[in-house]
Amino acid sequence: MTETIAVLVFPLAGALLLAAIGQRAWASWVNVAVSLLTWLASIALTVRVINDGPMLVAGRLFFVDSFNVFLVALTAFVGFTTAIFSRPYMQIEQNHGRLTPARLRLYHSMYQVFNFTMLLALLTNNMGILWVALEAATLATVLLVSLYRTPASLEAAWKYFILCGVGIAQALFGTILLYFAAEKVLGAGGSALLWTELNGVKGQLEPTVLSLAFVFLLVGYGTKVGLVPLHNWLPDAHAEGPTPVSAVLSGLLLNVALYAVIRCKVLVEGSLQSSFARELLMGFGLLSVVVAAFLLSRQKDVKRLFAYSSIEHMGIITFAFGMGGPIASFAGLLHMTVHSLTKSAIFFAVGHAAQKAGTQLIDGIRGMITVSPMIGWGLALGSLAILGMPPFGVFASEFLILTSAMREYPWATPFLLVGLGVAFAAVFSKVQPMVFGESTAARLPYRPAMVPVFVHLGLVLMLGLWIPPFLADWYRQAARLIG
Repeated sequence: MTETIAVLVFPLAGALLLAAIGQRAWASWVNVAVSLLTWLASIALTVRVINDGPMLVAGRLFFVDSFNVFLVALTAFVGFTTAIFSRPYMQIEQNHGRLTPARLRLYHSMYQVFNFTMLLALLTNNMGILWVALEAATLATVLLVSLYRTPASLEAAWKYFILCGVGIAQALFGTILLYFAAEKVLGAGGSALLWTELNGVKGQLEPTVLSLAFVFLLVGYGTKVGLVPLHNWLPDAHAEGPTPVSAVLSGLLLNVALYAVIRCKVLVEGSLQSSFARELLMGFGLLSVVVAAFLLSRQKDVKRLFAYSSIEHMGIITFAFGMGGPIASFAGLLHMTVHSLTKSAIFFAVGHAAQKAGTQLIDGIRGMITVSPMIGWGLALGSLAILGMPPFGVFASEFLILTSAMREYPWATPFLLVGLGVAFAAVFSKVQPMVFGESTAARLPYRPAMVPVFVHLGLVLMLGLWIPPFLADWYRQAARLIG
């Protein structure tokens, strides 16, 4: 119990502390320290779950099993490394006049609020609180995306707020329908929204009501996942917000929203005993992969480029979970991990590259391997990793997903191959001149925060060559829970 509460208390207390002292020069170090404590608490919680198994905490208010504790550890780790990256990055933004001390305080406090809401969404056992946590994450993200207060950032924040607000309203209606179906079996009261209670009686829930609820829940939470055609907010939010925000949006928030969808899928499949939920997820996943791949070739802004790449990869993960089964679910969890690590590392490198070039336009960023070899190599290796080049972990997870599709759903394989091929050509053709092109710019006058980049890429490389036995067992347990 102590570990679960600590995971939530550290970011919440950190948000209050940073709201009070956020204008101090050392506030960025406090942000890093709070994120470190959250990560350490998540490690302790993970060890507890591995040793003792799933557990209910605080009178069934929180539920921790192999599936969500894996995402808690991943969320806390990327939150910690992003805090390390953001310390020098945001200071440079302030030196360039893009941020005032007051906005820097807002950034630090909202960053911890954002982490808190994501961890709360992952740990809660109550489907209503899950909705509240994702709505709170939406509000925190709006403030982070609009941090620069430029017309473009304000427009992106409003677009995000309106689209995700409509989506989250659909999810609320789906949650109400879920309660309506559960009330007849579990009776009125809070227990009718507890996931563990719902999972225990899912075979007795009204199939028609539950199938309708899942449609609303998929549309609602799918908006936050960025699934096509619900994706329009995502490229703008990534392009106009600060780069650390882009990293946690791609690396963390999309995973948490998809987690909510998968929890609902488990209930629907148990009630309907049909492929309804599976087919919806596979359809949205394939559509996202193909559409995002073709849109990649049209991008001129580097952050929008990798935002569309996030849509593509969330489509791949959604398709994998839609297929279900032990191998596809294992591959989906692995792809969740390597995508979060790789995409956040890419945004770290892109952030420094854009700062040096003074622009986010792809044509304005050239020869980073000359200007700053660390940034150049980080961007080059990160791009190769996200494109699925061996021996990185993305190749391993995509290979498992493709072979599963060939065996179970051969009709889907051409769509996946076309999407992956077009995405590879689009991203590679745009990143290559950014890294190796001619540049007259001088070397960076400061040391970029590249340690998180290479730590992330090192982990992705390791997962492509060797998955530690405890981690493989962890994935298998989680795959059994959701498959």
